[in-house]
Amino acid sequence: MNRPPFPAAPGRVLFSAGVIAARLDTLAAELTAFYREKPLTVLPILNGSLPFAADLLRRIPLPLHLECLSVASYHGAAQSSGTVTFRQHTLPPVADRDVLLLDDILDTGRTLHAVRQRLLAEAAPRSVRVAVLLRKNKLRAEPMEADYAGFDIADEFVIGYGLDYEGRYRNLPELRVITPPC
Repeated sequence: MNRPPFPAAPGRVLFSAGVIAARLDTLAAELTAFYREKPLTVLPILNGSLPFAADLLRRIPLPLHLECLSVASYHGAAQSSGTVTFRQHTLPPVADRDVLLLDDILDTGRTLHAVRQRLLAEAAPRSVRVAVLLRKNKLRAEPMEADYAGFDIADEFVIGYGLDYEGRYRNLPELRVITPPC
């Protein structure tokens, strides 16, 4: 189904690049204090968390391992399909390590719940904690909460800073709220 393209920067600004940077400073300080003496492995969930992960990790002055997970649940739609697809067959080696999952948004909880459950069942980490850039204030389809959140937001569709609509707008430096066409 062909949809009309959005203008270059649609919607209203929810958080500017400056506001995001300031929040990442605070979040990085919290994570640094918590993981100071722990063998940390950071697992960003691609693709949406890439800008968040890159900017956050540059602010954490600790030795850490970085691995990435490729997981999808939206499959090109404006809403989660309800199915979480792992795009890689094996999990990163995280046995007996403290793992920090990074994701762009905690919405339905399906993706993070599936990743966390698979890690615990198959990879034997010492611990798994979750940090997200955005946490929607809503009832979740899965019992999942974030240990760290950049911002709490209403149940709105957000683009920019890694979040997309049909693969576009991830490169916006700010977060914007839009109403995608149905």
